[in-house]
Amino acid sequence: MPQSVGVVIPTFNRAHSLGRALDSILAQTLPLRQIIVVDDGSTDSTADLVAGYPGVSYLRQENRGVSAARNIGIRHCECDWVALLDSDDEWLPEKLQIQFEALAHEPKHRLIHCDEIWIRNGRRVNPANRHRKRGGWVFEHCLPLCVISPSAAVMEKNLLEEAGGFNEQLPACEDYDLWLRICSRYPVLYVDRPLLRKYGGHADQLSRKHWGMDRFRVQALRDLMAEGTLTESDRQAALASLREKCRILIAGARKRGNSEVEARYEALLMQYDGPEA
Repeated sequence: MPQSVGVVIPTFNRAHSLGRALDSILAQTLPLRQIIVVDDGSTDSTADLVAGYPGVSYLRQENRGVSAARNIGIRHCECDWVALLDSDDEWLPEKLQIQFEALAHEPKHRLIHCDEIWIRNGRRVNPANRHRKRGGWVFEHCLPLCVISPSAAVMEKNLLEEAGGFNEQLPACEDYDLWLRICSRYPVLYVDRPLLRKYGGHADQLSRKHWGMDRFRVQALRDLMAEGTLTESDRQAALASLREKCRILIAGARKRGNSEVEARYEALLMQYDGPEA
């Protein structure tokens, strides 16, 4: 078992679900050394709710987004391993214990994730095959969309520091960006069991707030390729994914009659088109 584990929960105006998340942490069969809630400028009763949980650390920042909230929590975490939990999700009681038991058999890994139960608008749903989770060298599987849920992930703190944390310039798809950076360098350990409930369908999800989520994935791919750290095969796979996402954004902009966005991604596609890109 790890020397110490802490959990970071970013939250914004989710007092209605945060208690459920905190209760699921306190019910873990593997004890945690730290529980850190980072309030991203909530205007609801979040502070009062957290005050009712002795031993839970409460940090507050002006509204700067989920990436900044997670990064602050990670910096304040004094543990060897950091688990993430979104404030609208909940862990099953043996989640961490099962993950670290798996790690004991494969101790070289620095990131562990697991399968999940999806709840949409109060009903259990089956995710599409494109969301299927995997372990090992999963970089190419991470390119279409995010296939590691933050609430499923537990990482060495120094891995997060090495990767540079979450990109605070991305208003969405910040998890996609981080997993690409990590999975291009390391294999991941996957526990093929649903160990959390992931809730969706509510109005404050980032996927509802922002149109064209591929915009942020394109930026993440551009940033990663500019680092020059990818193997040639991974670079070609990332390049193919970037081109595909540009074409999707162009088609969407054309359908909506948004010539400015269409021209922007056509220019970007030309920049990355061709075998020499």
